[in-house]
Amino acid sequence: MQIEEKAKKIKAIVFDVDGVLTDGGIIYDNAGMEIKRFNVKDGQIISHLKKNGFIVGAITGRNSQVVKNRCEELKLDFHFHGSHDKLVQYKRIKEEYHLLDEQIAYIGDDIIDLPILTRCGLASTPNDARVYMKKYVDYVTPSKGGEGALRDLADFILDKQGLLESIIKQQINKSKEV
Repeated sequence: MQIEEKAKKIKAIVFDVDGVLTDGGIIYDNAGMEIKRFNVKDGQIISHLKKNGFIVGAITGRNSQVVKNRCEELKLDFHFHGSHDKLVQYKRIKEEYHLLDEQIAYIGDDIIDLPILTRCGLASTPNDARVYMKKYVDYVTPSKGGEGALRDLADFILDKQGLLESIIKQQINKSKEV
């Protein structure tokens, strides 16, 4: 099946965090506090996805308060932390939201994501993922992890479903309302 046809079937976008929403780096200050850098472009599109009926959430292998805070701020439908077997959470999401594999897009950047990437309807990885990861996905984003990779995938899906242009027009029309 062509990637465009796969994108048209998507109802949920699920993502890893480290290496997708971030560049994969972990910074600790002298007090042992964790610091991460997120890209606002990824966060911006989540509200538009939700307004258009998409289910949006994260499955991350790490258990980080910084990531939990960001997930809450983004008002994700779900977020699972410390998931060493991400497929368990993936199956839970399918059951809870009554989804089929073909209705789920997933973006991940490392080996831990392969069980989902090889099963979901539309598999994606950031541009800077390992070369061997790229052969298991449908879509390699133009951006690196932490530089708008989730946004690339979301824009692609929204475009193929005919929704992106209306989101853009809604934003332009706001300037005319004033």
